[in-house]
Amino acid sequence: MTEQATPGTSWHLAGDWFDACKCAIPCPCTFAQPPTYGDCEGVMAWHIREGNFGDVRLDDINVLMLVSFEGNAWAGTHKEPYAAIFLDERADDQQRAALGSIFGGEAGGWPAEFGSMFHPEMRGMDVVPIRVEVDEDLAAWRAEIPGRVTAAAEALTGPTTPDGARVQLLNAPGSEVGTGQVATWGRATVDRADAFGFSWEHTGKSSKYFPFDWSGPD
Repeated sequence: MTEQATPGTSWHLAGDWFDACKCAIPCPCTFAQPPTYGDCEGVMAWHIREGNFGDVRLDDINVLMLVSFEGNAWAGTHKEPYAAIFLDERADDQQRAALGSIFGGEAGGWPAEFGSMFHPEMRGMDVVPIRVEVDEDLAAWRAEIPGRVTAAAEALTGPTTPDGARVQLLNAPGSEVGTGQVATWGRATVDRADAFGFSWEHTGKSSKYFPFDWSGPD
């Protein structure tokens, strides 16, 4: 068995996460409430700025997931959760195995905790080119898998928002990346998917950005 598949391996990931979904702004899921329309579907993207799984470095790697479900996942009343995951083609075999262990929940930490609540049925996995970009001032963020997934958003603003300020949330009761991170709200300019049976196109709906900082196996 390779190191990256060994139970108990210490690991750490830190970087950027965002989603774009069909909910109205702001997405109720981040407030641990049912989705706006009773069901939700969307894109979730991770850019790992720095990370490791044992001795395997995971810096500058992207992961993307498509998800859908009905009901309130945080209350455990959801049903029909589905997901498909995409790993960055720039990752080598060891890195892909490490990412599979982390995001699949076998390596513990927040992904294992979140997965135990959500329990999605996996529709598929693929290794593809994934582009993820996040503006340093959080004015915009975007992700793309050519021909299959595009998600882009601009930071939410309005007539009473100071120039350059961001609409943010502290202590989110339904943070998709775990506790202790600040949400920045946005409006999706593109949210399009056509892969593994997922097919949608939404514009002008909810998007949000969180930094994430995870470790395991505890």
